[in-house]
Amino acid sequence: MRAVLVSAAAAALLCVTPANAATTVLGDGLAHICSEVAKAGLDDPRAIDVCTMAIENGGLTRYDLAGTYVNRGVLKMRHKSYKDAHTDFNIAIKLAPTMGEAFINRGGALVGERQYEQALNDLNHGLELGPEEPEKGYYNRGLAHEAMNNYMAAYFDYQRAASLKPDWDPPQHELLRYSVKSAN
Repeated sequence: MRAVLVSAAAAALLCVTPANAATTVLGDGLAHICSEVAKAGLDDPRAIDVCTMAIENGGLTRYDLAGTYVNRGVLKMRHKSYKDAHTDFNIAIKLAPTMGEAFINRGGALVGERQYEQALNDLNHGLELGPEEPEKGYYNRGLAHEAMNNYMAAYFDYQRAASLKPDWDPPQHELLRYSVKSAN
């Protein structure tokens, strides 16, 4: 039996914000505080300054520096500063080209910038690299697919995100807009 998916309200996509996948930075300094704020989902503008100070103060390993750029970019994305966030993710990718979160977030920024095909490339690559929070990659990929009118792919990505983290509301909310009908 084949399933046909129909979007109930595709126009709702215009007000959806991409998900952010923060990177864990260990230790007890400013970079760790930046990481904790980004992972907690907070959007205090002063947190961006903390991340900037961590970057400028040095003393971080290359990987932690990349993670701090990712986390600062995440905070910028929360303020819908997608181009600025995109710049931070580019730097993170140059520093740590195998960091999945950098690609997932750059893909999220590209979704915010409505550059969906480029977003899909980054999101797919980020998922292949095994990020800490793959559900956010699937969710962002669902947003990109939906914006490109590929509702079936979007539906399956939202489902995958929801199955990976059942207590996370955004994919559940998107799935409510879909109905599945059997085709003969």
